Amino acid sequence: MRRPGMAKLAEAAGVSVATVDRVLNGREAVTEATRSRVIEAALRIGHPAAARLAGLGDAARPEVRFGVVLHKQGQDFYKAFATELQRAVGEVGGVRGKLLLEFSASQAPSEMAGHLRAMAGRCDALAATAVNHPEVTTAVEEIRGSGIPVFSLLSDFGQGARTGYIGLNNLKVGRTAGWITALAAAPRGPGKVAIFVGGHRWHGHDLRETGFRSYLREAASTLEMLETFVNLETRQLTYEAVLALISRHPDLRGIYVAGGGMEGAITALREADLTDQIVLVVSALTPDSRAGLAEGLVTMVIDTPLEKLCRDLFNQMSRVVLRPDGAADGVQHFLPPDIHLAESI
Repeated sequence: MRRPGMAKLAEAAGVSVATVDRVLNGREAVTEATRSRVIEAALRIGHPAAARLAGLGDAARPEVRFGVVLHKQGQDFYKAFATELQRAVGEVGGVRGKLLLEFSASQAPSEMAGHLRAMAGRCDALAATAVNHPEVTTAVEEIRGSGIPVFSLLSDFGQGARTGYIGLNNLKVGRTAGWITALAAAPRGPGKVAIFVGGHRWHGHDLRETGFRSYLREAASTLEMLETFVNLETRQLTYEAVLALISRHPDLRGIYVAGGGMEGAITALREADLTDQIVLVVSALTPDSRAGLAEGLVTMVIDTPLEKLCRDLFNQMSRVVLRPDGAADGVQHFLPPDIHLAESI
């Protein structure tokens, strides 16, 4: 009697042959639930690899401690980020993932450098959202020197020192924001456009601003760019600045909030009763921005696909931890953004 092969095992487990191949050969990108289904099916049909697979339980798989430091614990975006991290850590293939998650209360480089150093002694790989500053770079160099890989998230930092970057291509994000601003503002005639960044040390925000300004220079000569506003990614500063802009510039045509604080811009436009009057582009799909889209206050949301980012992050981190000699330093892993308009929500 012929022994069952991969096709038979795939049929019994209700998965593809490619998935069975990944399980049999210990490759990444297989969830624990899928792995368990394949193991159960292998035992049930008497697949020759059943005994070996059955030995790949939790105790046999290596534990990898993933350290992550984020900002703005109270913001909806970072709440969603934390939720996705907690979900994705249990689905990393081939390892028992353990998440160590902390939040930095401010953008101060010294505070983030302290968080990174404190986390380094407790994890096998480290990732963070941080400003691009010499203090942070020094901390990354020290941590890398101790053998722990460090990844930058969303906004790059420590270039030349960190292991890799995972997030959006921020230059393209800025140009996309410029494109929709120019397109949507054109029927309203000449006027002014404002951009808000969290701070000048956020490398990702610098790139978004560069892309935004370059597109408008190329394609929207009738729109005048105002000086960049720093909002520290806070609701209140953005709210007050937008109200002042509306009062000072009756020909205001567009606003791009390149980072956090968009809730303040949405509230200001709502209070000023400027639905469909000013183009507003923001950077995360949250309850506030979703409501803004529905009301005609927000024109476009350029969102980060957090589910995919977290999955890819843990796969990259575990790969570097388990196979450090085969890992390439300096990798930039760009994810395509999720674009949301009023008619797509």
